[in-house]
Amino acid sequence: MAQATIVKQGVLIADPTQNMASLIAAMLRGFGHQMVTEITEARAFSGALLRRSYALIIVDESLGANGPLATLRKLRSDPSHPNRFTPIIMVSAAPDIRSISEARDAGVSEFLRKPFSAADLQARIAGLDLKPRDFVIAPDYAGPDRRRRQVDIGPSDQRGEGSDGPEPTEN
Repeated sequence: MAQATIVKQGVLIADPTQNMASLIAAMLRGFGHQMVTEITEARAFSGALLRRSYALIIVDESLGANGPLATLRKLRSDPSHPNRFTPIIMVSAAPDIRSISEARDAGVSEFLRKPFSAADLQARIAGLDLKPRDFVIAPDYAGPDRRRRQVDIGPSDQRGEGSDGPEPTEN
């Protein structure tokens, strides 16, 4: 018997404010996404993630008393989780460098500051499609590659011979 293939479809929106969840859903439907699920509670968010796989997850940083980061870390580190490799966009009304870093370290793919326009959201989604990042599995991290750009260091190994560092001097 052939193993069933998981088909990722639909978008999961998790925002503690129903009006914001509905606004994001309306934007997504305007982009052509038909299957959009809106959730306003942390417990329902965790349950929805386990029930089926999604093509995209959009979650507010303030969902639940402790925020969604622990749930996202668990999702990324569990090899059997149906949404382990699903792109995640985190939204926040007042992000600072610490919260953005924590989200990135929890496996968030993109970050979006509220308020945002439909064009901003569409650009983030297009970026996920046009420039997908490799999924990294390391002892202390699982998620999309956190590097935003590739840097060409040239033909020589910067750590060894041929480095452009100063030449040793003889005394």
